[in-house]
Amino acid sequence: YHREQLFGSILKLFITHVHLKLYLAKLSSVGSIREEETCERLRGLIQKQVQICKRSVEVMDAVRRGAQLAIDECQFQFRNRRWNCSTLETMPVFGKVVTQGTREAAFVYAISAASVAFAVTRACSSGELEKCGCDHNVHGVSPEGFQWSGCSDNIAYGVAFSQSFVDVRERSKGQSSSRALMNLHNNEAGRKAILSQMRVECKCHGVSGSCEVKTCWKAMPPFRKVGNVIKEKFDGATEVEQRKVGSTKVLFPRNTQFKPHTDEDLVYLDPSPDFCDYDPRTPGMLGTVGRHCNRTSKAIDGCELMCCGRGFQTQEVEVVNRCSCKFHWCCYVKCKQCRKMVEIHTCR
Repeated sequence: YHREQLFGSILKLFITHVHLKLYLAKLSSVGSIREEETCERLRGLIQKQVQICKRSVEVMDAVRRGAQLAIDECQFQFRNRRWNCSTLETMPVFGKVVTQGTREAAFVYAISAASVAFAVTRACSSGELEKCGCDHNVHGVSPEGFQWSGCSDNIAYGVAFSQSFVDVRERSKGQSSSRALMNLHNNEAGRKAILSQMRVECKCHGVSGSCEVKTCWKAMPPFRKVGNVIKEKFDGATEVEQRKVGSTKVLFPRNTQFKPHTDEDLVYLDPSPDFCDYDPRTPGMLGTVGRHCNRTSKAIDGCELMCCGRGFQTQEVEVVNRCSCKFHWCCYVKCKQCRKMVEIHTCR
């Protein structure tokens, strides 16, 4: 039961976007979902998600890996910002930051939906799943004259699974609320970040490395590139509001002077807090006291902005690095240890 409880908790990452890092850290020793009956006992699933789990029980391991991927990428992309995707030991581990309709929440939803699509697609290509494999729709000779061959990533399957599993909770609400519309839009924008970065990889065949025959396949980009794209969309996100067009509720830019957002853009409803100060009443609002900053930078990672005008303190610390490395026959590398003093700047 403990195993099922842990797995159910991590699935909530894509059900309610509650990020459970505490459970993620334990999952390596927990095992996997392998039986349909387990889906019934997973906490937090609505009935439609239980049905998807039963039909695609083998995919749940990929969902778990996608959860970790989303958290890692969020923390990388926001490492130099006031809000840096810090996790808590309680639920939700990102606190209330993602329960508000801010641009930070928009990023979390987009990266989560993208990571599910990415992880499931990768599982298809690796032969891990019986229900899907390589994309067999990519075959024959391309207009450029090369032969489609190898294993093209089945991104269509990964995107379709992400849409059915991740979006079902919002769609079950009838898409009536502005927050549901925001979440669904950002989920799709995250998946489109992968689709827009799909690439063609090729291999040459011929005598002495010539390229008499070239075989190619379609491949997903590294997830870091997907994260970079979604982070750029975060920086240019559009503030929107819900309006009624006929009988349909849609999101429009709050400022009519801005051009309408596209399907690939992120949207948000509420302005973000400044994230400067710790607020014990708002879990996840940790403030920037004690954060490292860049004294020479004028950007958000600079001490003036990161520390919110409170000032910073500087201390010298000794850093030890490997240096003067030499290769010795055969076969090892020997390095010296170099020590130097560096300044560390910390927000007051």
